[in-house]
Amino acid sequence: MSTWHALYYPLLPGSEDIVKELFRKSGRPDFDVRTPDGTVVGKLLGTQAFVGRELAVRVIEIEGPLPLVAAHMSRQPAVREFERELEKHLAVPRDMTSREGAQAFFRLASMENVLSRRHDRPIEGE
Repeated sequence: MSTWHALYYPLLPGSEDIVKELFRKSGRPDFDVRTPDGTVVGKLLGTQAFVGRELAVRVIEIEGPLPLVAAHMSRQPAVREFERELEKHLAVPRDMTSREGAQAFFRLASMENVLSRRHDRPIEGE
C-alpha cells in the first residue's frame, strides 16, 4: 500500500515564478528506492508540486518506509541540484549540509496526510 507525504517551503516574496520553473525543470530521481548496498526497499510512485503566494508544497506518493525513502532521495543528484537552487528562494534558512540540519528541516516542513479519498474506494468505516 502506498502512502502520501508533503513538505512545505515558505518562499521569499516575488520568487514564485522562479520556483515554479525550478519544479518544472527538476530532474527525475531513480524511482526504485535503494539502500546504499543497492537493495530495493521501496518505490517513488509520483510527485506533485504546488506553488502559491509565498509558499510551495511538494507531495509524494511512495511505497516503503519514509526514512529509507528520504535517505534515498538525499543521494539523488537531481534532487540535490533542485534543493540547492531552491535554497536561494526560501524565506526560512535551512541547513541541508548536515544530518541534524536536514532532520530539523524535515521536522518543521513535514505535513501530515489527514485525508485521502478516491472515487473507487469506500470511505473507511462504511
